[in-house]
Amino acid sequence: MQPAYLPWLGFFDRIEASDLFISLDNVLLDTSSKTRFTNRNKIRLKNSSTWLTLPMKTKGLFGEVHIKDIQLVEDKWNTKHWKSIQNSYRKAPFFDKYAPFLDTLYSKKWQSMQELIDELTTYFLQELKITTPVIKSSELQIDASKDDLILELCQSQNATEYYSGVFGREYLDTEKFQKEGIEVFFHEYKHPDYTQLYDGFEPYMSILDLLFNHGEDSLEIIKQGRNFVK
Repeated sequence: MQPAYLPWLGFFDRIEASDLFISLDNVLLDTSSKTRFTNRNKIRLKNSSTWLTLPMKTKGLFGEVHIKDIQLVEDKWNTKHWKSIQNSYRKAPFFDKYAPFLDTLYSKKWQSMQELIDELTTYFLQELKITTPVIKSSELQIDASKDDLILELCQSQNATEYYSGVFGREYLDTEKFQKEGIEVFFHEYKHPDYTQLYDGFEPYMSILDLLFNHGEDSLEIIKQGRNFVK
């Protein structure tokens, strides 16, 4: 999977189900994709939801920018994001448990988007008690421009199974994987309902929404949606 800012529940379910998670940090960012969550995610409002989006320095790069190299625009986004989170969740049952870490994180001046995402992801995995090892694709010295990048990453780790997102059906040649002894499973996550601070239920929120509302019970709720199919 590609790294993501304040990821949704399914992101963590796939990591928890895996023996190893490879973060695709050296692939090109597709700034036109409607399914892009690398630099944005949603939090809950009283009657709806809103996006928290990291402002990226992409002007003049014409799409040729690797995720790990993306720099952030300095426009006080960190103050705005933290204020939005506080306004939405300060009355949530477990807000005080996670607020000190977030307060410190959003007080820093971040230049590298990857470094920010890494710190958040490490913290969320720790709080969810997910112990799956994490490595970066850039550490494996495999040409990220190759069509067979995912297959070669799997082979480099002697994998026998690969867990893909549902959109993998659009570009993965599963027969190639099978010929190499690797079974491909698609993660068709069935989003569980859970009690939120506000009436009604809004799915596909950032992991923050679940943590603020359910604390240490969050992982068990995440796993309720697990669904892998061939």
